[in-house]
Amino acid sequence: MPGYGYVLCAAILWGLIGPLSKLAFAAGMDTLEVAFWRTGLAWCFFAAQAVAKRETHIAPRDLPAVIGFGVVGIGGLFGAYMVAVDAGGAALASVLLYTAPAWVALMSWLFLREPMGGFKVAAVVATVAGVAGVSLGPELAGGPGIGPKAVVFGLLSGVTYALYYIFGKYYLNRYKTPTLFLYALPVGAVVLLPFVHFTRPTVRGMLPCLALAVLSTYGAYSVYYAGLKRLEATRAAVVATLEPVVAAVLAYFLFGECFSLPGYFGAGLIIASVLLTIWDGARERLRTPLPPARMPSRPDAAP
Repeated sequence: MPGYGYVLCAAILWGLIGPLSKLAFAAGMDTLEVAFWRTGLAWCFFAAQAVAKRETHIAPRDLPAVIGFGVVGIGGLFGAYMVAVDAGGAALASVLLYTAPAWVALMSWLFLREPMGGFKVAAVVATVAGVAGVSLGPELAGGPGIGPKAVVFGLLSGVTYALYYIFGKYYLNRYKTPTLFLYALPVGAVVLLPFVHFTRPTVRGMLPCLALAVLSTYGAYSVYYAGLKRLEATRAAVVATLEPVVAAVLAYFLFGECFSLPGYFGAGLIIASVLLTIWDGARERLRTPLPPARMPSRPDAAP
């Protein structure tokens, strides 16, 4: 149970990103300014932990991949997600973010030559249909519709989130989380910097940014990877899909955000495609035969 508790806590903390961002926007802060301060402030906490535990070393051969992780997984994800929240609301941005597993399946087929079975195809189709539902739902219901900016940057956040896992899959097993973020977060901040329009800092604006850094970045990633040490990755990923639910509930009560009926149906399709993708991955792993056991070299050898 502790593992599930850690991942559930991470999902709740990630679900705060949209509502906290909207509070910062309401205080007059620029969209990418919020992403920049989230990145910079979170780096302070990861850097302090890495230095305190003497976990600061990264092999020179791994630096290009870590820099790429910072460009795409930090600068790309944090920036695109903030723009999506500002353009379309916290609930929509969170749902589109979770198109990531479908993008992982598609990119694995295109670039890693992994087989694209029927379940993966169904998940991608369900994701596309779900995106159509959440983006066209208000228009079909006679409302103003959702602008292309919200959909494009929401999908971009999903794609960069997918690339985040591709970059991190190997290196998160080789280095501790604070070590990677010690180097990746400054790269992400530099990527964002040319696009940031800084406003005059206020307590009302900086408090949500500090909460984003402490709770939804440093805290969320720390407890999530603590949960992964105790759970299978598949089970952890399923629990993490509660994030868009948390974001949608908070967005409804704090800002009155809600979908139309086609929008709720589309959001359901996206979440269903996430679960289908995760389940199919677990099914494939169970079908993979175990390697043959090694026989002892001599009869009296220890097992």
